[in-house]
Amino acid sequence: MSVNNEVAMVLYEIGEILTVKGDTFRSRAYQMAAQRITALTEDIRAIKARGELEAIPGVGKSISAVISEVLETGQSKVLEELRESLPKGVRDLMELEGVGPKLSMKLNQELGVTSIDDLEKAAKEGKIRELKGFGEKKEANILVSIDAYRSRQTRFLLGSILPVIDQLTGYMKGSDAVLKVEVAGSARRRKETVGDLDVLASSLRPEEATRRFVTMPPVIRVISEGPTRSTVVLEGQIHVDLRVVAPEEYGSALLYFTGSKEHNIKLRTIGVKKGFKLNEYGLFDRDTDRRVAGEDEEGIYKILGMDYMPPELRENMGEIEAAMEHRLPKLVEWEQIRGDLHVHTKWSDGTAAIEEMVEKARSMGLKYIAVTDHTKSLGIARGLDETRLREQVKEIEQVNRGLDGFRVLTGTEVDVKADGSLDLPDSILRDLDFVVASIHSGFKSDVEKMTGRLIAAMGNEYVDAVGHPTGRIIQKRSPYELNLERVFEEAAKQKVMMEINAFPDRLDLSDVNSRAAMKAGCIMEIGTDAHASNQVDFLPLGVSVARRGWLEAEDVANTMPAERVINFRR
Repeated sequence: MSVNNEVAMVLYEIGEILTVKGDTFRSRAYQMAAQRITALTEDIRAIKARGELEAIPGVGKSISAVISEVLETGQSKVLEELRESLPKGVRDLMELEGVGPKLSMKLNQELGVTSIDDLEKAAKEGKIRELKGFGEKKEANILVSIDAYRSRQTRFLLGSILPVIDQLTGYMKGSDAVLKVEVAGSARRRKETVGDLDVLASSLRPEEATRRFVTMPPVIRVISEGPTRSTVVLEGQIHVDLRVVAPEEYGSALLYFTGSKEHNIKLRTIGVKKGFKLNEYGLFDRDTDRRVAGEDEEGIYKILGMDYMPPELRENMGEIEAAMEHRLPKLVEWEQIRGDLHVHTKWSDGTAAIEEMVEKARSMGLKYIAVTDHTKSLGIARGLDETRLREQVKEIEQVNRGLDGFRVLTGTEVDVKADGSLDLPDSILRDLDFVVASIHSGFKSDVEKMTGRLIAAMGNEYVDAVGHPTGRIIQKRSPYELNLERVFEEAAKQKVMMEINAFPDRLDLSDVNSRAAMKAGCIMEIGTDAHASNQVDFLPLGVSVARRGWLEAEDVANTMPAERVINFRR
């Protein structure tokens, strides 16, 4: 974990405890400062050395003092005192979805709950439903939240794991004993959360490859070490297995350990019917036991009568049948992506100027970005009213005059109100290049109300896309209730794009919902929701979701030139 993230975690926790204590103003201040520090592109220690901590937006004198103490001592007296002031277990209860600060305190004070285990026991004994304002449904929801909490303790967001994978594979490639190396498993299939990492290496000197692996800098504990299999624990409690195989077995091992389990079972079944035996060591003729393929995945698929299937598709969701009938989709590629259609700047709650976002996007080979800062309903995000938005448009026009081969689209992430209307008038929306409409409140409304709310918003002729359509935050907040079939049908009819929000803890729409939207005739757009220039790096995560959703280039607006994006609906 970086120093910036360590500092941010301290500030986040201070903010959460202040929420419990009812100090909303200070809580928001600490949480906003934490967001700013997470988004920094520079090591915060260097900023402190220059005496410029208070130059970070949202960092005043008191928060600066906390940061300095953490950097100097690794601890915070403010945090320690706040922890001690809380009743035992309240902080843990807040980790559960749907159990906020007030509810945590209520459960502690009225039922004596001091841990998640206590809460589970109380729920199973029917004690929670007896509290005022509760009932059987809320009690059942708490049990669901406990199950979800426990399942996510051993899984990590894909976005947080990919940098670890790059570091790990880069380090292993530094040894000439390693011929090939790749991380397999759900990470290679680009699932939104990842458990243990499976590393596969091809080598003729397995002992040397293994030694390289167990002595990597991030390793904090070696569980086992052997010539063909080893297991270590990295910083952050990430378990990693290494398997070292001979070059002629590499493809079959990569296929086997990439999975999914259901994909592999079906492949083996088809192999048996064709007279072969398929395992991690190769594809063998069942009569002679002769290896007929195994050096690469393509050779195995070919002999089984299939086109090569990209790892993202290997979920036994029809890809094997499509591969046998030569009708696999030509999945969208990162190289086809021309722009990012959802970024924030200093004008609202971002940390970077428009020019900085442009510089980052250009360094990635992009041709445009859409600046979509928040609108006035989101006061905590310094949302823009009509006057400030028009001022921003003028600045963007000025920036564009100095650009060659790149364009900044004027835009906004307009807030969808409870009745489906928008919090900015058509008189300004009509003058923008790209309008994203998003729901940021009222998540607990029933399915009819939420569905009607989104459909009403899409009825505005100036809305180009729906942002993070289901509102989920992976491992933290479930999607709000929506009739997605109706939403997709209306979006296709209105030519309103559905967003794949590439922020690591959103990835919303999900892969399954993206595929359903595509089948309904929708066009998807990918937006990073970046609040700092380095967060534009999330864009490939959105592409991974699109690929898992079977999307081709023509299904993704980001592959279009800027002018076509602007005029797609209008």
